[in-house]
Amino acid sequence: IDTLKELFEGNEPLFKGLAVHPHWDWSIKYPVLRFSFGSKHYSSETGVHDSIHSQLTQFEDSFGTKRRFEDASSRFSDLILKIHKQVGQRVVVLIDEYDKPILDTLANPALARQHRDFLRGFYATIKDHDAHIKFTFLTGVSKFSKVSLFSGLNNLNDITLDSRYSTICGYTDHDIDTVFSTEIEGLDRQEIKEWYNGYNWLGEGVYNPFDILKLFDNRAFRNYWFETGTPTFLVDLIGQQQVATPNLTTRFSDDTLLSSFDLEHMPIEAVMFQTGYLTIKSTQNLGGSYFYELGYPNKEVYQ
Repeated sequence: IDTLKELFEGNEPLFKGLAVHPHWDWSIKYPVLRFSFGSKHYSSETGVHDSIHSQLTQFEDSFGTKRRFEDASSRFSDLILKIHKQVGQRVVVLIDEYDKPILDTLANPALARQHRDFLRGFYATIKDHDAHIKFTFLTGVSKFSKVSLFSGLNNLNDITLDSRYSTICGYTDHDIDTVFSTEIEGLDRQEIKEWYNGYNWLGEGVYNPFDILKLFDNRAFRNYWFETGTPTFLVDLIGQQQVATPNLTTRFSDDTLLSSFDLEHMPIEAVMFQTGYLTIKSTQNLGGSYFYELGYPNKEVYQ
């Protein structure tokens, strides 16, 4: 809740369809269910089921409730209702890396679709229990289309390209010059910017935090983020679509294309933008329709 307070205090609510108000009484403590899919790999058929059931069991133990159902959606539903009644406050639901079970299995389309269909039903539980949920926040690498994964959860407000939150996932120039002022001594300030800045979501450009921290530790300019592992599916997709690397320097997209990501339809522009290898360089508003010029964000990605 302290994290949510810091994020939303003074801002408009992100999820306008839910019962969220910018002036909450922060003395009230809300029960939180935090699901995370980041720590496991989901290459097996039961991987995502096992992960969710394990986390649901931990929540049941924490709140002293008994398991009554076998399927994940019913357990989730029962847990929300019982916690609301027990605590007297609606539940906050946080889901981290909501898309990882699908991304882990893109090389196996049948299993990826199986994971997607299962998660679609599980996430739909949130919509069904809107009256018992105070706030929901989901994060992930890729933006799956609402029809694909969130057909039952249609009251989300996507903040990917909301300029008010453009710096939420990176360091700004101000951060580098103030918070890290002692760390940049002995390093070329312009070179830092050229190597690691440039990620843009219609607001102020930001630096990759992982790169910056590694740079200050090693004192050398290298491809730190890239070396942590380029998604195999991305390399395969570039090969399958026969896209020449030089042609990725400048790509053009609109809102629809940039948001089109599904197992049956993965435009290279959308995939590379969502995974951080392309970013928005300029925007044009033509009669209410937005068009974006995409390009490499910085020297590291270009190399």
